Amino acid sequence: MKGTIFNIQNYCLSDGPGIRTVIFFKGCTLRCLWCENPESIYPWPQISFHASKCISCKKCQQACPLKVIDLKSTHRIDWAVCDNCGKCTEVCMSQALEMIGRQMTVEEIMVEIRKETSFYSRSGGGVTISGGEPTLQYDFLVNLLEALKNESYHIVLETSGILHWNKLKLLTRYVDIFYFDIKGIDPVLHKTNTGIDNVRILSNAYKLIEQKSHVVFRIPIIPGINYEPDKISLLDQFLTTAAAKEIHLLPYHRFGEDKLKSIYTHQVQTGIPSMNSEDLESLRNTLEHGNRIVSIGGA
Repeated sequence: MKGTIFNIQNYCLSDGPGIRTVIFFKGCTLRCLWCENPESIYPWPQISFHASKCISCKKCQQACPLKVIDLKSTHRIDWAVCDNCGKCTEVCMSQALEMIGRQMTVEEIMVEIRKETSFYSRSGGGVTISGGEPTLQYDFLVNLLEALKNESYHIVLETSGILHWNKLKLLTRYVDIFYFDIKGIDPVLHKTNTGIDNVRILSNAYKLIEQKSHVVFRIPIIPGINYEPDKISLLDQFLTTAAAKEIHLLPYHRFGEDKLKSIYTHQVQTGIPSMNSEDLESLRNTLEHGNRIVSIGGA
């Protein structure tokens, strides 16, 4: 069995306790209007084109079996016809064309993780599974989690919680901390903003808390989407009902907009302003009451 992975990052300090390796699964169930990692959306390896690197050598055009590369086109590739075979990336000398995502076995991932074991043990760190949405590749995810647990790695799973509860419950056998994304509370607005309502998401969040799982709620804060006072009030009510103890506020940034120029993906809203530090601090003060610990940007 193989999974599609689009990145492996070592020495990470903001995706769980200690020094961590983060495994990024490709593919996401949601279609968030503000997506900051659009390269993670589709579950298959896909080609990206960086115009600034192109030297117009024409080797990609010659290598393409479907003849869908046009050197005069802004996007270079006719995405409607391209099958992401990757032949063009293999001959691109300037790396203007590159493949995002690759098929990996569990053992291939474990080889990469074992290289950093000493850093995990010294810092109290471990492995974080991120995405995309890792549970979209559920069977592969379970196999990887079993391998990690067999070698006693500390595991953080980042998820939107959209899967069926019985499947999520199974993951609690392996996961030490759930980083649980909450994109919004109103189900109608949630569907408008992400393509899916949040009934199952919120239900799963309550169930994880009820069975004493360690849950850290991660909340992207996006101006014009979920930052208005009425939406913050609903969020505060949800956190109270869920007895949330740890909350990470994730301020929106515009880095994802640059990526949209290089890949084919669904429509992502552009022009959303980034959050400023004063507004974030005010929001943190609003949400941090009782026994909650609210941080900005993660742990």
